[in-house]
Amino acid sequence: MAPDIKIYALSTCVHCKHAKEYFEENHLAYDCIHVDLLTGDERAKTMDVVRTLNPSLSFPTIVIGKTVVVGFRRDEIENAIEACTK
Repeated sequence: MAPDIKIYALSTCVHCKHAKEYFEENHLAYDCIHVDLLTGDERAKTMDVVRTLNPSLSFPTIVIGKTVVVGFRRDEIENAIEACTK
């Protein structure tokens, strides 16, 4: 079973780009929210969610199942995916 994957990203962030490329190359579906492209209440609410997941508000913030990976850390991402598919 494929894990639920959500990426909170910035449209100009190279690490976010690498994370998205990783999921695409591995044929893993994900939802991506480019926080910097949101406005108003939607942006404020999304930033509150990211702050809860990652108090330092750094990007990408990746949620894989119930695991949060901050930054593009391939080993952590692969471990989280493996844990979700067991």
